Amino acid sequence: MSIALGLLVIRLVVGLSFVGHGAQKLFGWFGGYGPKGTGGWMESIGIKPGVAMAVIAGLMEFVGGLLFAAGLGTVVAAALIAMTMIVSIVKIHGKNGYWATAGGYEYNMLLLAIAVAVAIMGAGTYSIDALLN
Repeated sequence: MSIALGLLVIRLVVGLSFVGHGAQKLFGWFGGYGPKGTGGWMESIGIKPGVAMAVIAGLMEFVGGLLFAAGLGTVVAAALIAMTMIVSIVKIHGKNGYWATAGGYEYNMLLLAIAVAVAIMGAGTYSIDALLN
């Protein structure tokens, strides 16, 4: 039971955090800039077409986060989260080294590791995946 409860806490915190990040890109919620603002920033760092890529990234984070939090299609959810973190590391943070204090990829790597680990272990007893199996 303690492992299942721990997985639930991890899935909820990480998943809902990704929902929030996706909502920033898609809707401008929680201090975000919406598709136009995020897209403009993406274009400025060479990710084109910016608005389309902002929407795609926002959908991956929003949908991946919802699925991850619910424990539904956990491998797919984790893959969506992992892909956004890999792109973030490669396109934004990687050049700054590891440590987040220098703008590095430390935090992104942590989230990537959590997504991969949960995909490997499974969502746990307190998940929709468990109810469906």
